[in-house]
Amino acid sequence: MRRANSTVIALTIAVLTTQAAAAQQTDGAAARSQGPASAPLTVYEMADFQCPACREFALTELPLVERDYIRTGKVHWVFINLPLARLHKNAVTAAEVAMCAARQGKFWGMHDLLYHHQDEWAELDAPLPYLYGLGDSLHLEGTALHECVESHATRPAIEADAASAARAGAHATPTFYIEGGLLEGVAPYSLFRSVLDSIYTAKTAPHTGR
Repeated sequence: MRRANSTVIALTIAVLTTQAAAAQQTDGAAARSQGPASAPLTVYEMADFQCPACREFALTELPLVERDYIRTGKVHWVFINLPLARLHKNAVTAAEVAMCAARQGKFWGMHDLLYHHQDEWAELDAPLPYLYGLGDSLHLEGTALHECVESHATRPAIEADAASAARAGAHATPTFYIEGGLLEGVAPYSLFRSVLDSIYTAKTAPHTGR
């Protein structure tokens, strides 16, 4: 895990925190987190819904992280949009659908469906009908979803996410900011677990005075 520029990271995390607070009523950013905000560790996942490596992480390793760290209260997990539009033509559209689903409290459900069905929508010239079908399967209110997506209501938040991720040093997806360092790509879960365990132990160890 490489170290991140601490000054840039501090500024970036402050921006992301401010965005999350301000966005609760506008872009659904609050719904992009899992686990208690008071958890000892916060992990920022910077990802692209059309990225195959992100799909691999979401379907194979994230469920283990959820089981071992998020549901146990050890980790607060935050999803940051980093659509690589030059590589993935439908990445921004997928991010908008997910963010609009977040306005209806269904970000994580849409997150899972987008990755499970990535092969079906990733190369479509007109992906919205398929993506709206995913919304129907989540019982989203269709008119609200369509208006949100087609007005690009969440595009500013997505662009702000991507800019913040770039300032943090993320150039590929997925990238994880974990307490001062960046972990890039899909590492074996054993490595991911060792990183989280090491930092968790250091942060929760009792401080003994002399």
